[in-house]
Amino acid sequence: MLHKIAIQILAFIIAITLGIFAIGALLTAPAPTAVGTLSADFPVESVQIPAPNESTVHGWLVHGQPGGGVVLLAHSMRSNRLEMLSRARFLRDQGYSALFIDLQAHGETAGEKITFGLRESENIETSIAFLRKTFPTERIGAIGVSLGAAAIVLAKHDLKLNAVILESLHPTIEEAVDNRLKLHFGNYGSVLLPLMLSQLSFYLDASTDALSPITRINNLNAPLLIISGTDDAHTTQLETERLYAAARAPKELWIVPGARHFNMHAYAGREYEQRISAFLSQYLRQNVD
Repeated sequence: MLHKIAIQILAFIIAITLGIFAIGALLTAPAPTAVGTLSADFPVESVQIPAPNESTVHGWLVHGQPGGGVVLLAHSMRSNRLEMLSRARFLRDQGYSALFIDLQAHGETAGEKITFGLRESENIETSIAFLRKTFPTERIGAIGVSLGAAAIVLAKHDLKLNAVILESLHPTIEEAVDNRLKLHFGNYGSVLLPLMLSQLSFYLDASTDALSPITRINNLNAPLLIISGTDDAHTTQLETERLYAAARAPKELWIVPGARHFNMHAYAGREYEQRISAFLSQYLRQNVD
């Protein structure tokens, strides 16, 4: 009887372990999608930005007014550039040029696996270099959401941006994974955290520190606006406040009442546009001293 119970326990442990391995592979699996075309009322230029050591970055470029500034838009996990379309429309109406891209392993940009900002940061660097060449006299800003925000912060080189907006960004990969485990399994989900983190490190061949924005955010040498929601269970308000505290000035923090881990532009609407416009115009307009 005891032998039979021991075999059952062993089989259960093996099943759980194999399940965690499968989840690790699933979390990092690419999310390619066909983006399609836009309606004629919002003309964009399709761009393919090559880089020697990474996949060609696919995106759309929209031209604003000369001297208005240009903004790079980076989407969230398992999404694509279409997520940033409403922001691109709003920015174009404000006179900004905008480039919205598919990060690697998303949309139409190739990639073997999602890396939680690590390899995606190379797409950010490539796109910023493209914007500098295309708009040599313009000031450049960036808006990143979740994965896109992590990719901006984890860039290995100084992006030399004039303004950065980070939305729904986790401070550490440990907290990001733990919060999601709790959402699916309750407080008992934390028991799986060490195994999940080891799997991510294994699949991505990277330490957890290399995947944690709070370890790099002080290197982001640009005026910064951090946005998150009071009801975001994926990244809590306290975690956001800790990330904000680690960043260098000048910086601003906007905690959106009632917002969860979703599209802040869709949720906050006009107030989002007013705050984004005020922040970007302060740092990107050419007439700013």
